[in-house]
Amino acid sequence: MRKAPPTNPRILAGIAALSAVALLIGGAFLGLILEGWREWRNAVDAFDPYLFRVAGFTIWQAALSTILSVAPALLLARALSRHPSFPGRALILRLFALPLALPAIVAALGLLELFGRAGYLSGLFGWIAGGPWQGIYGLSGILIAHVFFNLPLATRLFLEALDIVSPDYWRLSSQLGMGALPSFRIIEWPVLRSALPGAAGLVFMLCVTSFTLVLTLGGGPRATTLEVAIYQALRFDFDPARAVALTALQVVITIAALAVLTRLGANAAGDANLNVASPRLPVAGRSETILNAVLLSLAVLFVLGPLVATVASGVQADLSRLAGEDSVRNAAATSVVLALAASLLSVSLALALVAARRAVSLRRGGSGSLLDRLMDTGAGFILVVPPIVVGAGWFILVRRFADVFAIAPAMIVSVNAVMAMPFAVRAIRPAYDAAAERHDRLCAALGIRGWARLRLVDWPVLKRALAMAAAFAMALSLGDLGVVALFGSDAVQTLPYLLLTRMGSYRTADAAGLALLLGLICLGLMVLAERLGRSRAR
Repeated sequence: MRKAPPTNPRILAGIAALSAVALLIGGAFLGLILEGWREWRNAVDAFDPYLFRVAGFTIWQAALSTILSVAPALLLARALSRHPSFPGRALILRLFALPLALPAIVAALGLLELFGRAGYLSGLFGWIAGGPWQGIYGLSGILIAHVFFNLPLATRLFLEALDIVSPDYWRLSSQLGMGALPSFRIIEWPVLRSALPGAAGLVFMLCVTSFTLVLTLGGGPRATTLEVAIYQALRFDFDPARAVALTALQVVITIAALAVLTRLGANAAGDANLNVASPRLPVAGRSETILNAVLLSLAVLFVLGPLVATVASGVQADLSRLAGEDSVRNAAATSVVLALAASLLSVSLALALVAARRAVSLRRGGSGSLLDRLMDTGAGFILVVPPIVVGAGWFILVRRFADVFAIAPAMIVSVNAVMAMPFAVRAIRPAYDAAAERHDRLCAALGIRGWARLRLVDWPVLKRALAMAAAFAMALSLGDLGVVALFGSDAVQTLPYLLLTRMGSYRTADAAGLALLLGLICLGLMVLAERLGRSRAR
């Protein structure tokens, strides 16, 4: 009888990684299903006018945020594309990358320091309004915060689309003497139009699943989204049945948005990489140059303002006193330990999936199989379910058997690791595939496999990509507030959680100092990841 060939260890590792993701998501849904089955009448009754009003506001604010982010981004991307080599262009593009590195709660505090009732610009807005400035809590604050994060992202996406236009088109348009409007109509608009659905869908998806910004800037029941309502139902009202109803509706909306996003061909993880120069020649006239300069200046002020306000307020805080507080030191240590653990777990899962995908694709008959597709798209499974939904499901499930706050570290690490996994896969896969293409046959001929291959062959090639993925994942984990908002307590406090509590107790000076510290740490990690990525690309 013929003996079956042994299973490739890399495939087994990939299956284990997929199983871990499935366990995390499946456990959350199991908790929701059991609670819904046990309290089915209360869960059904929870579908009341308030719930649908919250769902309506969730979609409404996401749609408004998308329009306010995408429409100006079209103009900004065109302005940057029409002027490919002016002084400061590279700095503007780097500035537009900063919101990606900034934790949402830090950005929210910066916006309040700038536009809040006692913010730096409150006097100006009060003079314009003809009375006391009431601040930006509510829908206005949510929209401003979402535009702050998504306007630079949409601009980068549109600029990438414009950068793929052949330089020959611009030379021909210059030779024909085409003005700004004909160039836009014939050359630029078809490219932007093809990129518009994907960019708008991505921004809408991010706004639908926004939690931290709405929690800190919502300002009351009239400006509450489904994710914030889930948090309130569990932490304040302790109404699991309502949480189940809210979660079910949130999942339906998220799946629908992700399905449309996927159909439009958008990249759900976004892309932080962007060329700082374009091969095309400048073609803008004098009046257009002035108009583009005004647009870019306004965008730079809008993005730079909250960052400057955060730094200015943080510097004015008593940083030495904060550094001496046990609560701050403990929160900082907890954040670093949990973020480091989440980073290592995320990179391990991503590497297992990438290696398994390569092994499956090389196996006879593997390409196009179900396992091959699972290995290829498994990292994106978690994008279907927002972190607060995963946390809510496990919160409801675990409370039946143990103290939910006792498992806080494990939940924070596991959810943050899986949420960062798609980004880690994107960072690791190109380097791994290139290294495998070069070394697979030689390693097979010499019998080098397993740990020996990883240590002797793969590690020297992959260490920069792994470090880049780890730094990026650690930055995302450090700034996360979604899961820790549910599971955090006096015993387990991270810097974002401590910052939220200081804001809630109106200790704004302390919150500003903590925001500066957290923002600098995350920004440093993102800069490190970017430099490692550039070094690897050389």
